[in-house]
Amino acid sequence: MKDKKISILITGGAGFIGSNLCEYFLAKNYNVTCLDNFSTGHKHNVEPFMSNPNFDLIIGDIRDPHTCATAAKNKDYVLHEAALGSVPRSINDPHTTNEVNISGFLNMLIASRDAGVKRFVYAASSSTYGDSESLPKIEDVIGKPLSPYAITKYVNELYAEIFGKTYGMETIGLRYFNVFGRRQDPNGAYAAVIPKFVQSLIKYESPVINGDGNFSRDFTYIDNVIKMNELALFSDNALAINTIFNTAYGDRITLNEMVNCLKLYLSDFDAKIAEVPVIYGPNRPGDIPHSLASIEKAQNLLNYKPDFSFQLGLREAVKWYWDNLK
Repeated sequence: MKDKKISILITGGAGFIGSNLCEYFLAKNYNVTCLDNFSTGHKHNVEPFMSNPNFDLIIGDIRDPHTCATAAKNKDYVLHEAALGSVPRSINDPHTTNEVNISGFLNMLIASRDAGVKRFVYAASSSTYGDSESLPKIEDVIGKPLSPYAITKYVNELYAEIFGKTYGMETIGLRYFNVFGRRQDPNGAYAAVIPKFVQSLIKYESPVINGDGNFSRDFTYIDNVIKMNELALFSDNALAINTIFNTAYGDRITLNEMVNCLKLYLSDFDAKIAEVPVIYGPNRPGDIPHSLASIEKAQNLLNYKPDFSFQLGLREAVKWYWDNLK
């Protein structure tokens, strides 16, 4: 008898991280269903997959329990990426952020429980560390949240833990640290810093750094994140189940250093970009000053070894941005 193909539901599958996960698992010959309402994801991110017989697109909203139940039916695994990201967005509109990130998350947990999925792996966030000043960030040591967004992502962790204890579900949360790479959207008020800066530099426009540029981040290339998702999905280590993992490279770089790297790598394509000056603005409310992950837990329990340093990942990303953002 032929083995049944593994079936994976990826919520937010038309977004930056979600579409990369769709692409990766389709290449592994799994059945992949994408659930997305295109509020922040884009149809063009999944159009290349539409002709793949192993791919299915459900246009729907995780705030609707019936949609979640339909999407989770007959799935082996769920990768829950759907969320409204951005600290500033959550400050401007805490209600919608709460509805999507908490109510929508709970809908997907319930749907996954009722569908009997084997494991529910979800996107958590480094924003959960809040006002904790300790570095590197260790999973068991968090502070108080600094934004509505951070509150929602922490509540996700609490819900996942309770569903594990109460219903016997297998959940794993991945605290993403400043993910960047191909397909990350440079447009809109809440665009991530790297694609936004790349787009500015390509147009010879000065990127605006919030603060003096000495805040630091553990920027994490998308392929490291894909690797962590796969390890979390299929790990048979009982100690890795119903817990949280930092998902990062495990090093940090200041915003000033990041911009200098961007200018250096982009100037390989256009030498004039090296001369574009940087503008400094006020600090943003809710921003964490420094972010650096300990990846020791993921190394020990998931055998995680990141393949891409910041510089190596940024070189790859810049090539993609140059071809797609001009």
